Amino acid sequence: MSIYSDQHTTMSSPDDFEVHADIETRVVIKPDDYEWGPSSLCGVEKVILDRIGGDMVRTTTIVRYTMNSEFPPHAHDGSEEIFVVKGTFADEYDDYSAGTYVRQPVGTSSTWKVGVNGVTLFVKSHQFAQGDMEHTVIDTNKAKWRSGVVGGLQVMPLHEYEGEHVALVRWEPHTQFNRHSHRGGEEILVLDGVFYDEYARYPKGTWIRSPHLSHHTPFTKEEGALIYVKVGHLAPPHV
Repeated sequence: MSIYSDQHTTMSSPDDFEVHADIETRVVIKPDDYEWGPSSLCGVEKVILDRIGGDMVRTTTIVRYTMNSEFPPHAHDGSEEIFVVKGTFADEYDDYSAGTYVRQPVGTSSTWKVGVNGVTLFVKSHQFAQGDMEHTVIDTNKAKWRSGVVGGLQVMPLHEYEGEHVALVRWEPHTQFNRHSHRGGEEILVLDGVFYDEYARYPKGTWIRSPHLSHHTPFTKEEGALIYVKVGHLAPPHV
């Protein structure tokens, strides 16, 4: 698997393994690198982007559900942050189509049904900061954009808690951003178009995790880009 990282997957048992667990190492996973594997649920497969052990295992995954599948009620014993990449799913409260951002804190529960086209989700599990109990549902197809700090950028804030910030950023074609440092790290999922920096080209579906105090100079070319961005959540323990 072609990943720009020297952090390898280690496994000692099915329930005890880590994937890109060193948050001080930069990781890039492009769609051609995806390794789909089975889930414990029938009709579900996933790509594990990172899996970090400890008292509560933290995971970042891309999860794909087959069409017209249903799942029994389940409680969230750990928090979940979800972005619907493709398709639609529903629970007893609402329908969640492509472009919906959902935060489900510990203690919530739901019963899922997946639509006729299936659904693909970007999921971050067990990663809420202590005390962050906000339940959030945002349809980003309807929410308002704000002007970015440079021309050609629009920003849609999705969540903020203490030093952690989550947003969508829309890049017009041929937009150049300043060289900047990531205090607390930065995580990006390219949702549309092609994203660039001085290191590489990142097509739609690319996941990038950059460590604390790393830096880059991002830009777009003729394709433009739409990206999910999360910052401030990857500070190592000694910071």
